[in-house]
Amino acid sequence: MNRPFFSLILIAALAAGSALPAAAEKADRDKPMNAEADTLRYDDLKQTSVFTGNVVITKGTTIIRGGQVDVSQDPEGYQKAVAIAAPGKLAYYRKKRDGVDEYVEGEGERIEYDSRADLVRFVNRAVVRRYKGATLADETSGALIVYNNITDVFSVDGGAKNSSAANPAGRVRTMLSPRSSASAPVTPAVPVPVAPALRPSTSLGGGASQKAP
Repeated sequence: MNRPFFSLILIAALAAGSALPAAAEKADRDKPMNAEADTLRYDDLKQTSVFTGNVVITKGTTIIRGGQVDVSQDPEGYQKAVAIAAPGKLAYYRKKRDGVDEYVEGEGERIEYDSRADLVRFVNRAVVRRYKGATLADETSGALIVYNNITDVFSVDGGAKNSSAANPAGRVRTMLSPRSSASAPVTPAVPVPVAPALRPSTSLGGGASQKAP
């Protein structure tokens, strides 16, 4: 399949304005959407696309990777995308937060994105990380993580009822870095009084001194 046709099919399947989270970098909305995969099956009547084989979808700073990515669109133009990991691997999602040098990335055996609710769900062996530049700031893992792109709030289920080999205790694990506090008010420095200049004396002892001419 030649790439121009591949790009046209992808654009038809995903509307540029709502295919990716609203909280993503605003400049991403004006960037072209590109995809690479081994195969593509597109159904124009059902408005569905199925990409398979080392799938990589990019739009500006947003990246989605998986062994298979299924995309569907409802009559109102909202999309749902499901990325499924290849055997032994994890599907991957990453985006830049708007207005700051921070990135949110996540992994899971299955990643589901709902553009109507603007939610991303990371299912099974789920991990979500926040980076400040290239430095890891926060990391959370569990059986299910739901991330809200609008509010930047996420909820985590440790999966205690359905513990797995990856998380036999069914517990949530989180590492959170402290946020930088506001700068303390600066206390003005108290000026040090300047000692009066000394003049040489012509006499010694406790008597009144005479100033030199």
